[in-house]
Amino acid sequence: MPRITLIDPYKLIKLLGKLGFRPIRQRGSHVILVNKQGARIIVPVHPGKKIKPGLIRVITTKTGLTREKYFKLLKENCQTTPTQTTS
Repeated sequence: MPRITLIDPYKLIKLLGKLGFRPIRQRGSHVILVNKQGARIIVPVHPGKKIKPGLIRVITTKTGLTREKYFKLLKENCQTTPTQTTS
């Protein structure tokens, strides 16, 4: 299994969005996300800084996300679809 590496906060917010978490507000540089069950996750969004593995582990544990599912979602999130070019 690969190691958890640094991740961009916006990428993490997008990944949590796939799990049903929606941003409800932002206070300073922290985005607060909530799902339908009321679970609250706070993601720090500091300019030029990435989220460290320790915080990613805490967030995945709090959301009930397994390590395997995290890497699967991360891989799906990173894949880009090729764009069509018109000639």
